[in-house]
Amino acid sequence: MKRRKRRGDGFTLLEVLLVLTILVILGSTVGVFLSRTQITAQKKVAKLQVLAVAQLIEQYHIDVGTFPTSQQGLDALFNSPAELADTGRWAGPYSKKQIEPDPWLHPYQYESSGDTFRVWSWGPDGQDGTEDDIVSQ
Repeated sequence: MKRRKRRGDGFTLLEVLLVLTILVILGSTVGVFLSRTQITAQKKVAKLQVLAVAQLIEQYHIDVGTFPTSQQGLDALFNSPAELADTGRWAGPYSKKQIEPDPWLHPYQYESSGDTFRVWSWGPDGQDGTEDDIVSQ
């Protein structure tokens, strides 16, 4: 009867650890890449949504003659503000669907200084006034 050599029967612990290390490194690299891709895609979606909301506000401005006040906010696009001098000029609602939150689930922000307005998202960090904010202007 022939005896088998034990060395050729399987993998050594070192070989298994080496393969696992390579798999972990590959998995981490792919994970980081996908995370960066997702953040980039979310920023693009937020920018498109900010621009879409800005267009709704511009349409409101064409009809009413003023931008909604900061107090009225984006609700003025869906409900005629009681403070309007001529409520007949309001031709809303200006969108069939409510404005959904940004990709990070925060509501879009709005403010008006009377003759200009600004719509923005707080961005990935969820904080106002940081460099990752996504602004309509």
